[in-house]
Amino acid sequence: MAHTIVLFTQDLRLHDHPALCAALRSGDTVLPVFVLDPALLRRSARNRVRALPGILTELRGGLRDRGGDLVVRRGDAAAEAAALAKETGADTVHLTEGVTRTAARREERLRGLGLDVVSHPGLTVVPPGDVTPAGGDHYKVFTPYLRAWEAHPWRAVLPAPERVSLPGGVDPGEIPAELDEGRGETAERPLRLGEEAARHRLDAWLESGLAHYADRHDDLPAGATSHLSADLRLGCLSALEAASLARDEPGGAEFVRQLAWRDFHHQVTAAFPDMAVRDYRPRGARWRDDAAALKAWKEGRTGVPVVDAGMRQLLSEGFMHNRARMITAAFLTRTLRIHWRAGADHFAEHLLDGDVANNYGNWQWVAGTGNDTRPNRSFNPLRQARRFDPEGVYVRRYVAELADLPGKAAHTPWDSTAADGDYPPPIASPGS
Repeated sequence: MAHTIVLFTQDLRLHDHPALCAALRSGDTVLPVFVLDPALLRRSARNRVRALPGILTELRGGLRDRGGDLVVRRGDAAAEAAALAKETGADTVHLTEGVTRTAARREERLRGLGLDVVSHPGLTVVPPGDVTPAGGDHYKVFTPYLRAWEAHPWRAVLPAPERVSLPGGVDPGEIPAELDEGRGETAERPLRLGEEAARHRLDAWLESGLAHYADRHDDLPAGATSHLSADLRLGCLSALEAASLARDEPGGAEFVRQLAWRDFHHQVTAAFPDMAVRDYRPRGARWRDDAAALKAWKEGRTGVPVVDAGMRQLLSEGFMHNRARMITAAFLTRTLRIHWRAGADHFAEHLLDGDVANNYGNWQWVAGTGNDTRPNRSFNPLRQARRFDPEGVYVRRYVAELADLPGKAAHTPWDSTAADGDYPPPIASPGS
């Protein structure tokens, strides 16, 4: 019997997995593989790397329940897949198509090692490249992209397979009990990840959160967002499944619009793979080198409470509310005039949900070098704080020095004698 490899990457789930389903439809026995690539682990956020053993153990359990297994190796992904292909006589690799240079190089390496590579959708709702403007390879502005995205038919959501047949005699390999590689610090209270937890979060979101999303998604203290971003980033949850279940429900339109934004950044990055290192739209911005200000920003010690609350949430949870991400990014790039790469790299080192397309695409949007059609828009952090955290609840939650300041006074500790003396004065004007 012929054998086929399914190389898991950013798609650590069994539900709605086109690559796995296609391999199974071929009639071959299927070898599901995940490779712990040391070079990739070193570049990844430590928070995500530390979550991998639990996610992989759960994925292996799901495959074993269906008669298969997850083969785990350590090394270069293409080389390890090729070695398994030689061992088992497989000649085809199915995988989920990515948008980064890393994904493109992996496919190129697999083909160079003599394997047939079949790539599949699965990362986004609408695959990058499925909708394009007349005369162009990708949409540069969100609104026309959204119109095309909404008009494009979605593929059907696929069920988890009932049965997976593994070739005999293959050593499945060990899943490490823990991994402590990568960049950044470890969050104190990271989200529990894995397909089961992701599906529970999705169910709870659809039942009790989605209907209020349009009115409350910018409410900083409420935290009334889906908290599904890390599940989508690691592929423990299908973006298509989430969108399909939400779109016809109360509140679904606004939530699905955010998934369209996610798709938008992926199709931009697919066309512009230098998103993490080069201005998408160079506009001659002049940046400052200020190591002390950058350090204060990273540590949540800028003296601007809403900025510091966001940065401390990031360090504590490996997550930050989306509105706080915009506020903190705008403060670094527009107020301090420090290059967006410094901020985006810091986010990438800590976020459980950090990826090239969304993290760097959104940073460039805020910095005025990306897809924003109003690159010079103003972004006043104090005004943002008063609007989206009017009673200072979010600030007091994360900035312990300001816990005794009542109500909106938490946003202006420089006006109060009750502020903790250890809290620094603002390193730049917070606005008025």
